[in-house]
Amino acid sequence: MKKRIHIKISGLVQGVGFRYYTIELAKQLNLTGWVRNTLDGGVEILAQGEEDNLKELLNWAYHGPKSARVENVEYKWGEYKNEFNEFKVII
Repeated sequence: MKKRIHIKISGLVQGVGFRYYTIELAKQLNLTGWVRNTLDGGVEILAQGEEDNLKELLNWAYHGPKSARVENVEYKWGEYKNEFNEFKVII
């Protein structure tokens, strides 16, 4: 079943390759959507795809890449909307 998830990650998550690794994982999991840095020093992800693959992305977000120090993860599930063709960084 296809779904949508919006994830907000805080901690030491900028300048550590978080967006790059998110894109690589999202592509492996066949997800579409985007990732971006936020003004408060966090990272925000909006992803769509198969629910199991989204759960895998969410589980990964709790630790991120090796150099990240994730302090908090907030997420919200939503209905799938066929609005993205790829997964990319946005500003």
